[in-house]
Amino acid sequence: MGAGPIEVSDVWKGFDATPVLRGVSLELAKGETFVVMGGSGSGKTVLLRLIAGLLRPDRGQIRLLGRNIERLSEEDLLPIRRRVGYVFQGAALFDSLTVLDNVAYPLREHTRLGEREIRERVVHFLSLVGLNGDVLPLLPAELSGGMRKRVGIARALVGEPELMLFDEPTAGLDPTNARLVAELISQVHAGLCDTAVVVTHDLELTRAVADRVAVLIDGCFAAVGPRDVVLKSTDAAVQAFLAGEAR
Repeated sequence: MGAGPIEVSDVWKGFDATPVLRGVSLELAKGETFVVMGGSGSGKTVLLRLIAGLLRPDRGQIRLLGRNIERLSEEDLLPIRRRVGYVFQGAALFDSLTVLDNVAYPLREHTRLGEREIRERVVHFLSLVGLNGDVLPLLPAELSGGMRKRVGIARALVGEPELMLFDEPTAGLDPTNARLVAELISQVHAGLCDTAVVVTHDLELTRAVADRVAVLIDGCFAAVGPRDVVLKSTDAAVQAFLAGEAR
């Protein structure tokens, strides 16, 4: 294998004797946005959590930012995870914390910055996702779904990661907010963090942000390649999946 920021080699993962991923392999090059498409329950989120070290594979190897992580302890994983931004499907904001405290959380946990500098960085990264200082005192319950997603992206970016992982970033959003999130991912790619993995079933998002695409069907990649090649695939299973998502 080469020296990309993510290398997944023959990874298997199952739950309660039910296989979810069956021998998945991929290599991500620095500077690309790699989109993993698949239907509900196809294992997309499981793959992303394996890459982040939140789950361990049953078999196979996962190399993240130059380290094999599949057998690392939580303590040894921490410094690697700090170099990765993870945007959870539901944003995963702390319900009892304000927007300021949610976005500041990684800085307070992992840096020695003073509160003034933390606040300045929070305001800066919120501005990058199109939110102003008015949202700082708000709780997640006071935000729209699209705003929660943007706060989640700001929190993932505030630590200036080398790699971004997005789990279904447009799920549950109306078309306007979905387009805004797609634009944000493109902006992040262009100016802040140039390497990303996005898992989604959203065909429009894939068209908007992907350099390469993999289609996950029955625990295996049915197609992997440049976006336009995969989206025009003649493979029957890939065609059937894409036709279903286009409806």
